Amino acid sequence: MVKKIIGAALLLVAASIGITANVVQAQALEKKKITIAVGGKGLFYYLLLTIAERNGYFKDEGLEVEIPDFAGGAKALQALVGGSADMVSGAFEHTINMQAKKQPITAVVLQAGYSSIVLVLPKDKAAKYKSPKDLKGLKIGVTAPGSSTNMFVNNLLAKDGLKPTDVAIIGTGAGSGAVAAMEKGEIDGMSNLDPVISQLEATGKYVAVADSRTEKGMQDIYGGDYLASCIYVNSDFTKKNPNTTQAVVNAMVRSLRWLAKATPEQVMAVVPESYMGGNRGQYKSALLKNMIGYSADGQMSMKAAQNVYKVLKQFEPSVIAAGSSINLAATFDNQFALKAAAKYK
Repeated sequence: MVKKIIGAALLLVAASIGITANVVQAQALEKKKITIAVGGKGLFYYLLLTIAERNGYFKDEGLEVEIPDFAGGAKALQALVGGSADMVSGAFEHTINMQAKKQPITAVVLQAGYSSIVLVLPKDKAAKYKSPKDLKGLKIGVTAPGSSTNMFVNNLLAKDGLKPTDVAIIGTGAGSGAVAAMEKGEIDGMSNLDPVISQLEATGKYVAVADSRTEKGMQDIYGGDYLASCIYVNSDFTKKNPNTTQAVVNAMVRSLRWLAKATPEQVMAVVPESYMGGNRGQYKSALLKNMIGYSADGQMSMKAAQNVYKVLKQFEPSVIAAGSSINLAATFDNQFALKAAAKYK
């Protein structure tokens, strides 16, 4: 009788070990070392990426993540298309634009629903500014041509009946170089994000004339729900590497959960000192302005995707040409964020 009990117990242990092994095997990462390209890592637009990295959330998921930092989102997209990056932390607009070009990429987790992009002008120009028509003929600095900061300007122009070619777009990056370009008078205006914008505003010489850091600004500029910063990948990547994709999304949703409860001081203790430009108080103030824009759970809605499409079809040639043939349902996939949200509540 004792032998039978021991034998049964051993079978249960063996079965348990087998089940555990199967679970581990099922969740094994197809690719442990991955590259996530970004265009302006120090911007609040990409804060979640830094939190996941610095808090060790990628490592907790078994990932070794390299994060090359480019001058703007368009450059990060090029890295993905060129094969030197597995994923991009960037603007959702690119998923629709690339779908239109028959190069399907898919957003797998939302970082922010607010674009938080701001257009600033020198005080004298801002005082005369009445509408985007007043931008005609100006040199406008953006992170990089083709990036979300460029699309922000294009959207403003289109709403007032102007074309993208009615202004000169100048790539200035997303750091001190952008601030310097404005200070030196190399450009007439700047479309960028915090902390770059807050640094310019703090001088007292520049004024925001279009600001999507607020609910009213988002409504006025985009007309409703929007999808801004996200992690996107080539559509085939999620099929070939579902566990790796899930691991990345887990880390990002965990970062969203952490940020929702964190104090400004806790955030500042995580990010590199270099992000703050030597002014912690200014960085804190800018952070508080941007907190409203972050996603609660990393999930995306069709309503918001449709609004992004509505914006892009005003001025983006590829989107205009593709018309209704664009499959918006293929531009985002919530399955990974849903699983991550269940894991990190």
